Amino acid sequence: MKNENKKQNVKIKEVRFLEADSDHIDHNSEKDGVDRRGFLKCMAWAGTGMLWTVSGGVLGSRMLSPISAGAAETPMGDFNFVQISDSHIGFNKPANTDVAGTLKQAIAKINALPVAPDFILHTGDLSHLSEPSEFDTLDQLLKTTKAGQVFYVPGEHDVISDNGKEFRARYGKGTKGSGWFSFDQRGIHFIGLVNVMNIAEGGLGILGEDQLAWLKDDVSGLSNSTPIVVFAHVPLWSIYPQWGWGTQDAERALGYLRRFGSVTVLNGHIHQTFKKVEGNITFHTATSTAFPQPKPGAAPKPGPMKVAPEILPTVLGITEVNYVESSHSLAIVDAKLG
Repeated sequence: MKNENKKQNVKIKEVRFLEADSDHIDHNSEKDGVDRRGFLKCMAWAGTGMLWTVSGGVLGSRMLSPISAGAAETPMGDFNFVQISDSHIGFNKPANTDVAGTLKQAIAKINALPVAPDFILHTGDLSHLSEPSEFDTLDQLLKTTKAGQVFYVPGEHDVISDNGKEFRARYGKGTKGSGWFSFDQRGIHFIGLVNVMNIAEGGLGILGEDQLAWLKDDVSGLSNSTPIVVFAHVPLWSIYPQWGWGTQDAERALGYLRRFGSVTVLNGHIHQTFKKVEGNITFHTATSTAFPQPKPGAAPKPGPMKVAPEILPTVLGITEVNYVESSHSLAIVDAKLG
């Protein structure tokens, strides 16, 4: 794929991370005076989850024990949905030789929820090589969920062999451009974005002019009080640009959303859980159902990370989101598979 990153005048805020449970930003290249605790608080890399309550852009959170995560302590709202990401069906290397099996475990978690989710958001890399047989397997597995519907955005692995033709034929009906779309549910406006087209391996995600113009128009008629949920594959904040863990034109997209009182951004791609709060926008990256990746900068490059078989289920997971319409709050729970 063509790498246009070097030709762009991209302003990137670089963040170097210390320990996973630290509130400290070791280096902020912008030197913009952003409060370090308010700007970024790392969640556990995997394992224990965290419950979020977002109301009017103000975030409250507490760590969840393995017992409480996704269990009786999870608040139920007027409706709820689940995010899964990075299933990588077709992957078969030492990091996980049975990605279909771990996806089945994730589906079992979903089906065991006290209330069946209204729908599932899959934030990309459904497949590993965008082969029809891989999508077939994923489809058959997800048919066993109790969720009413599944919405998809592609990851770079879903467009790798044919520029996304197979993905769009299966999951892109009614979408715009390379697969972006929006819908409304119980007063929340959901926006599915595509930021994996025309990027080089390890390059930053790209939204592009056509999609940005569509996004601006899509939200133009919404009131400021409308809760917004955005979901895309590559994070819309610069977690680690050196590994392509960010989107080069994300700031333009976020500029169209800053007037809204509550914005939640859900991403995958990095196979580990992080959160960031910036004003009224809460960012959340999900774990994979397939394999973990190393911490930013902890390895020469990103990629599948092998862990002991008994550890693997603890670094994979799903994300459950509950919405209470009367208070416009989102409660987000990360649950590990094991």
